[in-house]
Amino acid sequence: MAGPNTLTFDDDNFESEVLKSDVPVLVDFWAEWCGPCQMLAPTIDELATEYAGKIKVGKVDVDAAQQTAMKYGIQNIPTVVLFDKGEPVERIVGARQKRDYQQVIEAKTGVA
Repeated sequence: MAGPNTLTFDDDNFESEVLKSDVPVLVDFWAEWCGPCQMLAPTIDELATEYAGKIKVGKVDVDAAQQTAMKYGIQNIPTVVLFDKGEPVERIVGARQKRDYQQVIEAKTGVA
């Protein structure tokens, strides 16, 4: 389901890949059965390609990674959370336009 630059995070690798990352990480919390999540998927893949080498972009299946979803209080999906230096710095609930995500990435990380 993920594009070539979109990573997959789960309960086992979330700490090493997201929380201990040297670069900011945009995380899409989603589920297979979620229609809006499916609609957002191409946008997430585009962001992953656009920001390749600058930030990480990945997805967490909330059904498969329930511990991680609960830890970050994910109640509605899609929810996209931007992590920087191991901390969540922005949360966007619901599917949005690509430009909305770009603005958050640029404003919160300085990455263009």
